[in-house]
Amino acid sequence: MKNLNPIKDKSFAFAVRVVQAYKIISSDRKEFVMSKQLLRSGTSVGAMVREAEHAETKKDFIHKMAIAQKEINESMYWLELLKETDYLNLSEFESISIDAIEIIKLLTSIIKSTKANINN
Repeated sequence: MKNLNPIKDKSFAFAVRVVQAYKIISSDRKEFVMSKQLLRSGTSVGAMVREAEHAETKKDFIHKMAIAQKEINESMYWLELLKETDYLNLSEFESISIDAIEIIKLLTSIIKSTKANINN
């Protein structure tokens, strides 16, 4: 049976969507700066989640997950800016931002519960 890890799976799927969006925005819509920023932050979320899998301590785990949380928050900024500058239409924005919001909620929950477990 496959080991389920929702944050790992969702952050990887988000990265794939960000790469696909980057390809469209940069090639078809000729926007290179904001889309590259989204590419960097959107793909680093999953990378930090993967790093957290091999954290040396619970505090290290929390730190890596907090960095992932910051990266997904930055990704939301770039998505909002791309929408407001008409490089993403409303349906494209809503589709990918739903995923980002879900990841933010998962990361927040993971961080809170891990901190609570440290104090017990």
